[in-house]
Amino acid sequence: MKLRIFSAFLAALFLLPTAWAGFVTYESAGSSPAAITSMRDDFRTAVGGGAVAGPNGSFGGLRREINWDGVPDALSDPNALPANFFNVNSPRGVVFNTPGTGFLVSANAGLATPTLFGFSNDFQTFSAQRLFTAVGSNIMDVLFFAPGTMTAATTSAFAAIFVDVEVAAQTKIEFFDENNSVIFSRDALVAGNQGLSFVGAVANAGERISRVRLTSGPNTLISNGVLGNPNDDIVVMDDFLYAEPLQSVPEPSSLALLALGLVGCLAGLRRRHHSI
Repeated sequence: MKLRIFSAFLAALFLLPTAWAGFVTYESAGSSPAAITSMRDDFRTAVGGGAVAGPNGSFGGLRREINWDGVPDALSDPNALPANFFNVNSPRGVVFNTPGTGFLVSANAGLATPTLFGFSNDFQTFSAQRLFTAVGSNIMDVLFFAPGTMTAATTSAFAAIFVDVEVAAQTKIEFFDENNSVIFSRDALVAGNQGLSFVGAVANAGERISRVRLTSGPNTLISNGVLGNPNDDIVVMDDFLYAEPLQSVPEPSSLALLALGLVGCLAGLRRRHHSI
């Protein structure tokens, strides 16, 4: 009887849902960089690191940032940004992916290509003067690696600045764990035409982020001045901020350890049963 009870409990244990303690969310929106700067600074403080960027945007080995402004002209609009630029050219431990056709960083003033992807009435920058977007899709993923390698890594915090969020519930950020399960999701706040929306989160109980998905409004950019749909809102991105990517080290979960303990108890009961 005791053996059957333990066996049933052990089987049921593996059917329990995984519980996540959650994340601390950082979000703000407004019409100017000043409106979101304090929230950006709060996120920086939560992640940690110094005030001055070191090599490849690292702040004391705790935080990394991408503001797009150091991307060379040869890899900016109208030329595509390589998806692995920030793990090869400037190793910051991220590689991008999109179901679209690639990625664009906007051109600087003084070049032949119009700035702000050709939409100066819709966009402004948080950190002058480049912006970033996927091409041919409103969805992109950020994958994490030990900086400068192809060794899979995870992070504990991520934030992004969206530009021109005018419609609620169509621009969002999602975090996925190493099992590809969503562990955090948040819509960006509406900031209005040319406005800036900051949204991100920091793990508060050891959660690890393997992938971040960014959904930028309902529309897509096809090329400079050309939209997928001329009637829908177009949203692009500025700064990314995230905790230093760390190599994934598999550890036994508390659920697995408890299960192993129960297996041991079950084996002990079997031995005792046979000895009687």
